[in-house]
Amino acid sequence: MGDFDFFVGTWDVVNRRLTKRHVGSDEWDEFPGVSVAGSFFGGAGSFDEITFPTRGFSGATVRISDPAAGTWSIYWMNSRHGVLELPPVVGRFVDGVGTFYADDVDEGRPVRCRFIWSGITETSCRWEQAFSTDGERTWETNWTMDFTRRGPGQAGGGVVLR
Repeated sequence: MGDFDFFVGTWDVVNRRLTKRHVGSDEWDEFPGVSVAGSFFGGAGSFDEITFPTRGFSGATVRISDPAAGTWSIYWMNSRHGVLELPPVVGRFVDGVGTFYADDVDEGRPVRCRFIWSGITETSCRWEQAFSTDGERTWETNWTMDFTRRGPGQAGGGVVLR
């Protein structure tokens, strides 16, 4: 429990998304975001909403811990689709790095999805998403988010969801 406590607060986000997946592209689209995160259930749950001001939509993530299994399930939703995306990615933190997996479908093809949370400090962290179409032999990272914590003096800084 409490693995996502580091994330509580307000963050400026630099997003980088591949413009085309599954074709070996190295062309990235970069855009800003702002994320506001909080925790619940005494740290056994985590929630954040991220706005993408230049893209006209928002997303939200709900994370819930299974203490018996020692794992987290991470669910994503966005304002464009209005549904909870399934399946969740499931995994855990080991040595300060969180790794989470799910079997999913992307652009009509089955993929293995991986999220990694890394580089966690008091003022920064990184999230990345990658897909494998070959049974985890290779991975294509297709979205990264580099987070920088807003300070108490900045607009939105220090906001905590309840």
